[in-house]
Amino acid sequence: MAKLENKVAIVTGAASGMGKSIAKLYAQEGAKVVVADYNFEGAKAVVKEITEANGQAIPMSVNVAEGDAVKKMIEDTVSEYGELDILVNNAGVMDNFEPVGEIKDEDWDRIFDINTKGVMRAMRKAVNYWIDNDKAGVIINTISTGGISGAHAGATYGASKHAVVGLTKNTAYMYAKKNIKVNGIAPGAVATNISSGIKNPSELGMERLQAVQGIIPSIGEPEEIAQAALFLASEDSSFINGVVLPVDGGWTSPF
Repeated sequence: MAKLENKVAIVTGAASGMGKSIAKLYAQEGAKVVVADYNFEGAKAVVKEITEANGQAIPMSVNVAEGDAVKKMIEDTVSEYGELDILVNNAGVMDNFEPVGEIKDEDWDRIFDINTKGVMRAMRKAVNYWIDNDKAGVIINTISTGGISGAHAGATYGASKHAVVGLTKNTAYMYAKKNIKVNGIAPGAVATNISSGIKNPSELGMERLQAVQGIIPSIGEPEEIAQAALFLASEDSSFINGVVLPVDGGWTSPF
């Protein structure tokens, strides 16, 4: 039997990279997948790949920085499939490696709206749905090694992801007796397009991060992150809760 047979899963940021790989693997393992992304054309292309492989999926246009859009994403999922079992908060954006002295308020707000507030809003809506309906649920947050290290990105990105670590652990503890599991994945350097959003990187940030970037053991593939997301979504991880799992080829092991 497939590991996610008859489960319903939302994956945000699923039009490319790690989110795309997670969505495709979940569908392969029997889940009905909502492929959610700001890039709706990309989401539709992923759904086409899934359905051509005999999987079940629908695309959704979602800007996770908007509260109403996040709320509607979960409501529409339940309306379409009658259920929600798994929520993967994968959507995220990078900063320009700025240290705190170079942060602009508008950049701080934009990154936190997507990386942190969007995650919180989706978790809040999902948790309340499960509690109100006396159902079990699984949340997986894509956090990044930037959430467990101070030297893998700029101050804004690092702070936004450190906040999600705290949110993950607190939520796992608070709802542990409600049959709700919450875990995180901390990918290291992975071959995705997240760096395409970096514009005019900070000279100081680039200089200071060079030494850390220089000891990356290897670049991971999105499919390797998807395998970790499958493990945390399935019964194989039934007794794992409140954990942030580094999937980084050993990058953080010396620190």
